[in-house]
Amino acid sequence: MKLKFDYSSPEAKLTDIRKKMVILSLSRLLLFMVILGVLVVGLSGTYWLTLLFFPLSFLFIFLILKFNDKKDQEQFLKAILDIHLDTKKRSQRELNAFDQGLEFINKKHPYAIDLDLFGTHSLFQLINHTVSPGGKNKLANCMMHLLNPEAAKQKNKAIVELSSKKDFLLSFEALGKAFLKNEKSKRKLYEWLKRPLIWKSWYFLPMIAGPTGGLIILIGVLFGLLPTYFFSLFIFIGLIMLGLVFKPLLDAAKAMPDDGDLKTYYAWSQLLEEESFTEDFLLAYQRPFKDDKILASKALKKLQDQSFVVQNRANLMYLIFNLLFWTDFVVLFRLEKWKKKFGDKIQVWEYTFDNWEALVSMASFMQEEKLKVKVHWQEKPVLHFKGLKHPLIQPKDCVANNFELPEDQKVILLTGSNMSGKTTFMRTIGTNMVLAGMGLSPMATYFSIGEFQLYTSMRNTDSLGESVSSFYAELARIKGLLDNADTDKPIFYLLDEILKGTNTADRILGSEALIRQLIQSSSKGFISTHDIELSDLETKMEELVNYSFHHDIKDEEIVFDYKIKRGPCPNFNAQKLMELMGIKV
Repeated sequence: MKLKFDYSSPEAKLTDIRKKMVILSLSRLLLFMVILGVLVVGLSGTYWLTLLFFPLSFLFIFLILKFNDKKDQEQFLKAILDIHLDTKKRSQRELNAFDQGLEFINKKHPYAIDLDLFGTHSLFQLINHTVSPGGKNKLANCMMHLLNPEAAKQKNKAIVELSSKKDFLLSFEALGKAFLKNEKSKRKLYEWLKRPLIWKSWYFLPMIAGPTGGLIILIGVLFGLLPTYFFSLFIFIGLIMLGLVFKPLLDAAKAMPDDGDLKTYYAWSQLLEEESFTEDFLLAYQRPFKDDKILASKALKKLQDQSFVVQNRANLMYLIFNLLFWTDFVVLFRLEKWKKKFGDKIQVWEYTFDNWEALVSMASFMQEEKLKVKVHWQEKPVLHFKGLKHPLIQPKDCVANNFELPEDQKVILLTGSNMSGKTTFMRTIGTNMVLAGMGLSPMATYFSIGEFQLYTSMRNTDSLGESVSSFYAELARIKGLLDNADTDKPIFYLLDEILKGTNTADRILGSEALIRQLIQSSSKGFISTHDIELSDLETKMEELVNYSFHHDIKDEEIVFDYKIKRGPCPNFNAQKLMELMGIKV
């Protein structure tokens, strides 16, 4: 299948290809009827006519290959249309239909649960363009293990370059969506590749004698030069000889990957070989496909062809040729030759493809969201951003915020009325820190940050199965923060409504004690609370600063602007909310 496409009108091309498929299908059916007629007439007495079976068979195979090629193009174009639809859904933040990555949810992870990295309406759903389990694992790993500043810079340069290659990204994803439906485990393939070669030198004798002898005897019998029993004798000897390689080929057939897997790998390797990159990061992942003067696409194409043959040996056409010319020996020889030359490379290629899937996902995300902001990594523990938005909120509805946390400030105490935006603001910061740590551009107009280890405690729930209350779960989370805060690497924490599971007096005392302990460490971050009394700590602690979110009441409605402001919150809205719900206070 050709990879160079004009993507401007996939619907029209899809209609045209389907018309050609109908013509090829009808032609193939007609030719098959002609082949049957040739065999019937030839075997009835006009033996020389039987020789037409072979050229007609090759023509039949040619039509099959042409049909399959058009079928591949149809699948590819359908995938292109699906991708366009997915892009539209993502832009509108309609994420329900996308893979949630539930297998990656880990309650003990420092930030994944609280920042909605996985699950319903998650960052994974927004970013993920992978098509295989391996690629999906790579992407999830990138989200859960953030890079240091230097590595993030290098990766960002690579992703920026990759995001400019729109056709490459579209082709790569579409090929995977079209053919890598349910990727088959490669375990049996790798086991087969590790087995010693079973080809014996004397197998060359039947490999040569089969086609030569079969052709001579076939012509001799058809033209009356040899008695008919020669033909039967040759078939009998062939069955004995073919029995020698029957089991090795059967084992190879069981080990071969699905045709769709190999088709995808072959096409992906072609794309990578033909694309030009400048960033060293991308060149390093391109090198396995062009290194040592070996083009992976040629090797994978050979494996695809051999896999197709070995898995279709029960086909009637193949059985006829095999009995006449002992083709199994040729098939085994080519398989063993391929295994000897390329057997140690395919696992490297598969691993590298997984990395490319993750890179293509991140680059596609950057392209779709038009993200171009460069992260300014600082040696000092600071945070400064402008126009920061939450990735999972529809851009037209999302309110951007500006904020600066200088080196001398350690705790931002965040107060505000219910639903005013405190939690969303903190999640916005955390999620964009994840993007930056992945090597992506954050959703902001400016973003500057020091090297932090992210830690959150925002969504602590009870667990009947583990006999854990939500308050105890929060305490365990805070203990994890304090343990991490004792390390050399500074922690950036996001704590939402701390100690909410206890009474007011204990909560205020405990919160103050926690804040004092955190100030003594190298960590810094945000703490949200409804306890306005804690805002008095600003007069006692130079490292603590008050910020808040406000609300207004207009025409019996509560109105929020979702903008962060300096100082503690001047008013709260719980009573008004209860009144609006019919509870008289």
